[in-house]
Amino acid sequence: MIKTIAMTLLAIACISQTAYAAEVIAYPPSFETDKQAKHIQYQPLEKARKPWKLCAVYPHLKDSYWLSVNYGMVEHAKKLGVELKVLEAGGYPNLEKQQSQLTDCREWQADAIILGTVDSLAYDNRLTQLTDDIPVFATINYLDTSKQNSSDNVIARVGVDWYQMGYRTGEFLANRHPSGSGMVNVALLPGPQKRGGTKPVVQGFYDATESSDIHIVTTLWADHSKELQRNLIQQLLASDQHFDYIVGGAVSAEVAISELRAKDLTTETKILSTYLSHGVYRGLLRGKILFAPTDKMAQQAMLSVDQAVRYLEGKPLKKDLAPILALLTPENLDSKVIAESLSPAAFRPVFHVEAP
Repeated sequence: MIKTIAMTLLAIACISQTAYAAEVIAYPPSFETDKQAKHIQYQPLEKARKPWKLCAVYPHLKDSYWLSVNYGMVEHAKKLGVELKVLEAGGYPNLEKQQSQLTDCREWQADAIILGTVDSLAYDNRLTQLTDDIPVFATINYLDTSKQNSSDNVIARVGVDWYQMGYRTGEFLANRHPSGSGMVNVALLPGPQKRGGTKPVVQGFYDATESSDIHIVTTLWADHSKELQRNLIQQLLASDQHFDYIVGGAVSAEVAISELRAKDLTTETKILSTYLSHGVYRGLLRGKILFAPTDKMAQQAMLSVDQAVRYLEGKPLKKDLAPILALLTPENLDSKVIAESLSPAAFRPVFHVEAP
């Protein structure tokens, strides 16, 4: 019953999530290493002046994180009255496929490209070759713009520092087990080793737990696939090592719930997630997951669409934006935060939004 009620409320809340001003972080000066965070009230556009063609490219749609990104873009595109084409690479290892999808966007004659990159350094000195002069808007995953080729093409970006996602997760655990309280063993399953934001997440987690009694026994890497993450967790549980915590991305956290239950280890081994998904949200509701930060992915997606349309229409544009991180526990599940993060339960991937 609690799951049904919660997801119903989530669906209702999500319907109107783009109707009101959102408190977000703007970074002046944009793209600079010494930029300063400034909290602002961001008012999304109500309508576009013309049916612009936006092409969005994602790393994958394997989990509900990127499904929620898809939802945020689709809803705002519908509201503004613009056309949206969505392509997904099928996973972080698929750099060549994503590169070809940028060419597809160009051949489709997109007015703007919204890029969730599979690799922050993937497009050094190659962006112009793939996109020509189409403006690019980086979303969710960090895209390096230090090279002129990228800086000339990337107009704006939306995204959090994934180091902070890992740091806040580690901080939560370090506060439970400060130095001198007794060592606890942790298995870390962050996701793919060479793609996405996993390396900053891991570094943040290491730094936050450095002076605590957290002992990171092992770090295991694999793509965000339920099958691959299940294999890693079964490998952990088949060993002679005792783990007090499994800390991982949303997919590994979701899989860990059922694997620990099957081994009757639910009371012995606790779960933390480094980001939010629908499955992680249900785990938090049921007390099966202790903690997850959220970077409000549906809100980020809305902001990226809004940035693109503002630029195309010559309207005032905040070029460097991020959501305000929220820290979720079973006792702290704010409905507004969930609405800014997750798609409604019934939402399914949408690959094309027609302009009216």
